[in-house]
Amino acid sequence: MADPAFLRRTERGVTVELRAQPRARRTALQCSAQGGLKAEVTAPAEDGKANAAVIALLAAEWHLPRSAFDVMRGAAGRDKVVSISGEPAVLAGRIVEWLR
Repeated sequence: MADPAFLRRTERGVTVELRAQPRARRTALQCSAQGGLKAEVTAPAEDGKANAAVIALLAAEWHLPRSAFDVMRGAAGRDKVVSISGEPAVLAGRIVEWLR
C-alpha cells in the first residue's frame, strides 16, 4: 500500500500534515475520505496545551514515544506539520497499518 497523502518520508523519519481541533468533545484521530488527517483534542488552544494533546494522541494511537514527535509548523494554528524521528520505513509502515 502506498503512503497516505498526509505522510512524507524524510532522511530522519517522517512528517505528518494534520488539522487540529482543540476544545473538541472527545479525543480522536481520524482520516477523512479525501486523505486528510484530523486530530480532535479536548485541550484548549492556549499555552501549547493543544499541541501537547495532539502529540500525546499521535503517540498513543501509533504506539510511539512522545519524545519522537515535534511540531515543525503550525504551533499556533490549526493546520500543523509534525515530524516523527525514527526509521522512515518502520514509521510509515506503522501509520499505514493504523489506517487499516
